[in-house]
Amino acid sequence: MLDIAEELDRWVERGRDFAVATVVAVGGSAPRQPGAALAVDTEGTAIGSVSGGCVEGAVYELCRQALEDGETVLERFGYSDEDAFAVGLTCGGTIEVLVTPVRAADPGRRVVAAALSAAARGEAAALARVVSGPAELLGRALLIRPDGSYEGGFGAHPELDRTVAGEARARLDTGRTGTLEIGERGSRCGAPLTVLVESSVPPPRMIVFGAIDFASALVRVGKFLGHRVTVCDARPVFATAARFPEADEIVVEWPHRYLEGTEVDGRTVLCVLTHDAKFDVPLLRLALRLPVAYVGAMGSRRTHLDRNERLREVGVTEMELARLRSPIGLDLGARTPEETALSIAAQIVAERRGGSGSALTGAHTPIHHDLAAPPAGRIGSVA
Repeated sequence: MLDIAEELDRWVERGRDFAVATVVAVGGSAPRQPGAALAVDTEGTAIGSVSGGCVEGAVYELCRQALEDGETVLERFGYSDEDAFAVGLTCGGTIEVLVTPVRAADPGRRVVAAALSAAARGEAAALARVVSGPAELLGRALLIRPDGSYEGGFGAHPELDRTVAGEARARLDTGRTGTLEIGERGSRCGAPLTVLVESSVPPPRMIVFGAIDFASALVRVGKFLGHRVTVCDARPVFATAARFPEADEIVVEWPHRYLEGTEVDGRTVLCVLTHDAKFDVPLLRLALRLPVAYVGAMGSRRTHLDRNERLREVGVTEMELARLRSPIGLDLGARTPEETALSIAAQIVAERRGGSGSALTGAHTPIHHDLAAPPAGRIGSVA
């Protein structure tokens, strides 16, 4: 639900009643991940998506029904071997969808509205809802904030709210969305419950070092991927708003000094395009020791080998060097700035999702990778 928070927040402000269908779980080759949502208001207006088109019509009707009867339902959709054109996912996967009415008279609307408002403002927040369990608890909501405070509740055992809030806060730290299995009393005791925890966090950062033509293309691609993009260069004649109109921030500073003083996290990606030793070495010495998702550096293979030697001379270890993606990007045969930006972006997505970067044609690997944990040897995730 929080993936369409801005529009839903406007619906709340206008007093609209609506129902929202949220993907709770997926299996096999499903096009959308948990947290993806489709919402329908009383006028029949629909926003969002739960399947990329496969089951939208059926989910739309479930939302209309929920608006009429006020009932929360959990529905499973999957591929039908008997009739590939039946309601289901023709890609071969399965999804479970929670359909919840959000009407003015519903007791949970206040909590949902607060979560939507926080997400729409770009604030970190988690929304926990009961997916399966006793009928009276279905759809009940709890809003959890980064400091551990929460509002709303499930109306069951008080320990349940505290336990879910703690679990949701841990997931919020990493921006993860998924389900939690727990007892009705907040432990293994009582009736089993399944709780969906949706996390909304500010956009991940992309910091581009080096205000060159390739950087301009990378800024545009970074914005397209949903990053908050900063361009940093020590040369004021190049680091200008006129050259990078789509950047969220332009900083004139020595790259390593800026990186020392700015906030980064496990979703941050660092793209070093300067390929100048006086900038690269102090910057990469610091960058490779930070808990960020990705560090890539532009340059020829000769530049790469020379830069690695310089980094070893200033104390960078082989383990730290192994984190460096250099030459930056995947082998697409890129020539133009736009093609190079696409190559870099493809590598960032592969790191983020655990992909190999190989062609899917003829491969026997999954199209959609398991997001439960980052692949071994990689630090953090981009989103």
